[in-house]
Amino acid sequence: MTILKERPGLDHRLGASAELVTRRLDELLPEAAGPRGRVIEAMRYSALSGGKRLRPFLVIESARLFGLSEEAALNTAAAVEMIHCYSLIHDDLPAMDDSDLRRGHPTVHVRFDDATAVLAGDGLLTEAFVVLADPETHGDAAVRCELIAGLAKASGAAGMVGGQMIDLSPERDRLDLTGITNLQELKTGALIAFSCQAGAILAQAGQAERQSLRDYAGKLGLAFQIVDDLLDSESTPEALGKPTGQDEAAGKATFVGQLGVAGARDMASGLVDQARRCLDIFGDRASILSQTATFVLERTR
Repeated sequence: MTILKERPGLDHRLGASAELVTRRLDELLPEAAGPRGRVIEAMRYSALSGGKRLRPFLVIESARLFGLSEEAALNTAAAVEMIHCYSLIHDDLPAMDDSDLRRGHPTVHVRFDDATAVLAGDGLLTEAFVVLADPETHGDAAVRCELIAGLAKASGAAGMVGGQMIDLSPERDRLDLTGITNLQELKTGALIAFSCQAGAILAQAGQAERQSLRDYAGKLGLAFQIVDDLLDSESTPEALGKPTGQDEAAGKATFVGQLGVAGARDMASGLVDQARRCLDIFGDRASILSQTATFVLERTR
């Protein structure tokens, strides 16, 4: 059964949001002539190549909870996707995961070269903060500063970069369930957590609502990674659009390795149930975010 049949509202919102974000990224990353045009071409190659656009979708939908329009959240959503794309470019490099396929296309270092890929990732990372600093992102400078600080923390050594360092460390192979959970809360969960909180920052929402979104995002991010482990174990490169089985081949500890397929699936299901309950404070306004948690659990790529 397809997502369209099960959740037509969510399916429509996901598709519409992805199109809006792609158009905004196209506008924010204009082509350039001359030697520097190559790095911009590589940045565009990564940023405009599609994907689920889940993180920007979470920005937009969390903003909707507080009555903000898609347009009001779109710059922030695009900035988050720039950070995500930068992380994928660097994650795929030979010095990291050494992957040659992403979203069904050759990875950036394969399509261009290693040096261009490094610079393209650097370019997307820094451009994201240019976008957040723009008054068009929000009229209140204090809100823009909070967005910048939040995204920087989620992306840096206390977030995604720190998680990636753990993933590359010799200790990675020996992590227990607590260690794997901590790793993924940083590497994958931190950016998802910021995405959910960004709408509340834009709306200048109260602490209770922000905490509910933080709790939701924490459960959602962990469920997302467990499903990633399941797909890596059970799917194919053709279905996923990227290599599979790399963690197992490298001997890395994973949720599936720790819990087995059935145990990992049960844990992800329990986390999704908890995530949905975190949204109770919002009532029916959070129906799309609630459906998104189920979508994360049932996704096939």
